[in-house]
Amino acid sequence: MPGDSHLRVLFVTPELAPWVKSGGLGDVSAGLPAALRAIGIDVRLLVPAYPPLRAACADAKPVTDTLRLGGAFAPAKLLAARLDDASPLFLLDCATCYERPGGAYQDPGGRDWPDSHLRFGLLSRVAALLGTVQSPLDWKPHVVHCHDWPAGLAPAYLRHAGGARSATLMTIHNVAFQGLFPPAAVTALGLPPQSFSMEGVEFHGQLSFLKGGTVYADRISTVSPTYAREIQTDELGCGLGGLLRHRGRHLTGILNGIDGEVWNPATDPLIAQRYDRGHLDRKAPNKIALQNRFGLDADAGIPLLGVVSRLTHQKGLDLLLEIAASVIEHPAQLAVLGSGESGLETAFRELAAGFPGRAGCVIGYDEALAHRIEAGADIFVMPSRYEPCGLNQMYSMRYGTVPVVRDTGGLADTVTDCNERTLANGSATGFSFREPAASALLAAIRRALAAWTDQAGWRRLQENGMARDFDWQAPARRYVELYETLAAGRAARGDPRPAG
Repeated sequence: MPGDSHLRVLFVTPELAPWVKSGGLGDVSAGLPAALRAIGIDVRLLVPAYPPLRAACADAKPVTDTLRLGGAFAPAKLLAARLDDASPLFLLDCATCYERPGGAYQDPGGRDWPDSHLRFGLLSRVAALLGTVQSPLDWKPHVVHCHDWPAGLAPAYLRHAGGARSATLMTIHNVAFQGLFPPAAVTALGLPPQSFSMEGVEFHGQLSFLKGGTVYADRISTVSPTYAREIQTDELGCGLGGLLRHRGRHLTGILNGIDGEVWNPATDPLIAQRYDRGHLDRKAPNKIALQNRFGLDADAGIPLLGVVSRLTHQKGLDLLLEIAASVIEHPAQLAVLGSGESGLETAFRELAAGFPGRAGCVIGYDEALAHRIEAGADIFVMPSRYEPCGLNQMYSMRYGTVPVVRDTGGLADTVTDCNERTLANGSATGFSFREPAASALLAAIRRALAAWTDQAGWRRLQENGMARDFDWQAPARRYVELYETLAAGRAARGDPRPAG
């Protein structure tokens, strides 16, 4: 039955918020395991021992001797640790791979680490080891749950190991990031030569970590129902659409949740004034504080649009730049927090300089400021060309900040467009548009700005969004159903059968 404490899950991830985070995966890696443990699942995380995690886990203890895994892998150890009341961790300790400045994937200058195939191949290889009878640990998982391309080779290693093994679940957080490396990486990673084929890890002449996970995992999930359908198309499958269609009956879309304790305007210590659904008038001081922070005119009578995002083509921020002047001249204000492509960073800086008091920009990422934007803005803008799940639109609704989103992926699954019918029946929570064009975005923003002038209607829209439940409990139960299906059939596994 769901929540039975006998079920053991190894959760393999390259990120863990707030210590190591480049996007939503870090938040998922913190929130989902906690929700699983709350309903009785014995889940333990395997994550690289990056310096911030080592510092936070000063009492971590070795639980293995030195692991020598062949190929070009450096020796490594596993450390057992725990962070406050969070799920237990296995830290993959390999100074050669992980004790370095910068982020999980890039150096301090923003360049990809040249040895990422070995850094994340090691993560996958150790995850696979823990799913076999050769594991050095007494704790044996029923399911190895692999997240995104850095963990994608674990199902491949397990399938080629033979013998009894854990079941595998591969979660695709963004199919565009696939972990592509030259063919020589096959030997360095200790994969069998026959794995480098169209039916294996080969992808247009390169080795693909994500394709390996997609081919060899027993089941596949992704982070929203709509994205599960989108990635099976040639348009949004990023070259894996055909394979994902082939594996469609093994693919499930489960919407991500959010941490309802961290993202709660009634208790948030990072915002200027706490408030809740019954006291939305208390939201107003947060707007003034945000205007002050971004150097905007302190004016409660002008709508304020907020953005917290990676500044990339995927996120559609170039579309916002095209129409920003028209929006600001409406009149409205714009506050942008983000980093990414240098051209977009420069353009948003120039926008802020060109509209003093009406537009502001902070390049970088600041968790506290992200909370303040969610609390202080009237409208939150997410014009993504594609969005596997998205979290900020859910944060926005929880904070009574009405989202304007493109109708794609998880945005389509979470935001109900405001029109006469949906506002009347209480389902409206935001404004959406379909065509990935600046004109369509401008039309949606103009609808939002017009609605903002109707105080009573706007309050209903805010209250509708704040009433939505986006906590992790429901997604966690869906994952338990998948785990139980996988665990029930794992005794029959072990033969290198075809993936489909």
